[in-house]
Amino acid sequence: MNLKKNAILAIAASAMLLASATSGAPDAAAAAAKPVSIVLDGYPLPFPAAPYVANGTTMVPFRAIAEALGIQVDWANRTLTATKSQNGAVRKVVLHQNDKKALVNGQAQQLRVAPAAKDGSIFVPLSFFSQQFGATVGWDGPSQTVSITSPVAKLYTEAFYAISSYKEVGLVRKFDSVSFGWTRIDATGKLTLAGQDFFWPKPAGDVTPESIVQDAAEAGGKPMLMAVAMDGSGELTKLLSDKTLQADVIGQLVGLAAQNGFGGITLDFEGLGLSGDLPAIRQSFTDFVAALNKSAKASNLTLALALHPLNSSYRGYDYKSLAAHADEIIMMAYEYSYEDGPEPLNRIDEAIRLALAEVPKSKLVLGISMGSETAATVNGKIGLAKRYGLKGVAFWRLGLMGDQTLAAIQKSVFLR
Repeated sequence: MNLKKNAILAIAASAMLLASATSGAPDAAAAAAKPVSIVLDGYPLPFPAAPYVANGTTMVPFRAIAEALGIQVDWANRTLTATKSQNGAVRKVVLHQNDKKALVNGQAQQLRVAPAAKDGSIFVPLSFFSQQFGATVGWDGPSQTVSITSPVAKLYTEAFYAISSYKEVGLVRKFDSVSFGWTRIDATGKLTLAGQDFFWPKPAGDVTPESIVQDAAEAGGKPMLMAVAMDGSGELTKLLSDKTLQADVIGQLVGLAAQNGFGGITLDFEGLGLSGDLPAIRQSFTDFVAALNKSAKASNLTLALALHPLNSSYRGYDYKSLAAHADEIIMMAYEYSYEDGPEPLNRIDEAIRLALAEVPKSKLVLGISMGSETAATVNGKIGLAKRYGLKGVAFWRLGLMGDQTLAAIQKSVFLR
């Protein structure tokens, strides 16, 4: 999970592994005894066939890495065509099996080792991905592990603004969307703007809640009004079992969003399904979301849902049904334990795979907690969003990010 690499070591590793090397791999004998493994953005990448070393060059199954890096792959008549669109530019590389000649945007280039078929897969030099698509390659000799860091990518980015976020208010303009947590459901099941933790903030000099929202919109982002609720005291249960309360909350939310310059509503209703009649709980929440979405659309507002992951303890969320009534699902893939430290990548990987069985990847956003991650670990999470081709990433929250973590994020994903 540690993505921090010493620059000198990385250059040396590339010299050992990449096609530009003038000598054979010094660990070739060890490689013969121990298979090479590969991690992408700090997390193991499954392969249909094991990498190997040929003439001092590390050869890897092409399709597995290419698709994880968002490269379109076509294979026909012993020819590989790899296409990647990035920031308006298209890079097209054509490779031929058993032929060292390649075409890069129509220009001829030479490979050290020709693409080869083995164990049902087409293998190419690992250097192909660094030279042609900007990935960074590292090498750990004792473990025979190749590490690949994906290049910076354009993903949809979202941040949450609530609870002491004001110190990083200047970052609002950097994100494609910001959800402002200024309302919540109180203990009686009603909507309030004066909760103890989520509330409509007071002006700070010339800076007002309305000016922050306007600033986000003028920068080209989408401000979202977020309503928060926890079912710790049964407040959500009260709301979801009372149609009159629901109608009042929906009317207030839509009215607040429409009248204050928001582009949509983010619903963060947490704690459902720890116990009780799960089918009934799921249905009541889905019905509420469907009604809210209908009202939001009538006011030209979008709807996003922030949900516990499917491998959490809270099972009150029918992802498939909810996705039909929402423009976006933000999967809050954190708080897997109450211990300090980064969230486990294997649990997040599992959560993504479970969610993608229910939700189109074009609607799925990976939620990342800045309370758990550091500059050294955050890009492992972003890397999983890239690997699965998710819509984007959402960060909880502004005020917790810090300069070092922000700089690390910008090495993985473009911000505004």
